[in-house]
Amino acid sequence: MTLEELIAGFREVATASVADAVDKVAGKRGFMDDSVKPRINDRKIVGPAVTILEGPSDEFLPPQHALDAIDESPAGSVICISVGQETNVAVWGGLMTAGAVANKHEGAVLDGGVRDITEIRRDYDFPVYARAASPGTTLGRFKTLASNVPVQIGSVMVHPGDIIVADIDGVVVVPRAHAEEVLAMSKDIDMRELEQAKLIIQAGSLREGLAKYGRI
Repeated sequence: MTLEELIAGFREVATASVADAVDKVAGKRGFMDDSVKPRINDRKIVGPAVTILEGPSDEFLPPQHALDAIDESPAGSVICISVGQETNVAVWGGLMTAGAVANKHEGAVLDGGVRDITEIRRDYDFPVYARAASPGTTLGRFKTLASNVPVQIGSVMVHPGDIIVADIDGVVVVPRAHAEEVLAMSKDIDMRELEQAKLIIQAGSLREGLAKYGRI
């Protein structure tokens, strides 16, 4: 299955079903902490992860790895920035959003803060999932260390090329090696839940629906 087919498929399934399927197929948690949440809009995003690692620094340096990744990554990428759960600085703002929009990226997922929220909402409506909102700059506090390396965001490891699925329910990381199986199981979960919900309504009983399908 091509990347394009996978992305189209994940757009059509529930994010919660994807989280359940990653649990079963990959044998590990794929959903991020609930503090990594939508800060701009509730739009669902699906796309391959491009990862950026940041670390503490007292140098006044631009986030070069992130800037390069925004300009050089394929359209449709999800820019994922790890900064060690730091909530008091913004690793994303209006100018980076402009670059991401210009390069037709899907969204951003941040283990830190975002700023310029009013500008991003007004001018771009670009999806940003972040741990916090902060007006503070990384300059003199953090610098980018590497791009397209494994990083931790929201207590979950993200590898370059993993598929990010996110909406108002939260952010799920689908390991690329398991993506086809996760998608197939997600579709099955969606279908079974639809049937189960119909049975519950028809029978007038939650317990009857749970007893038949064994799922809650």
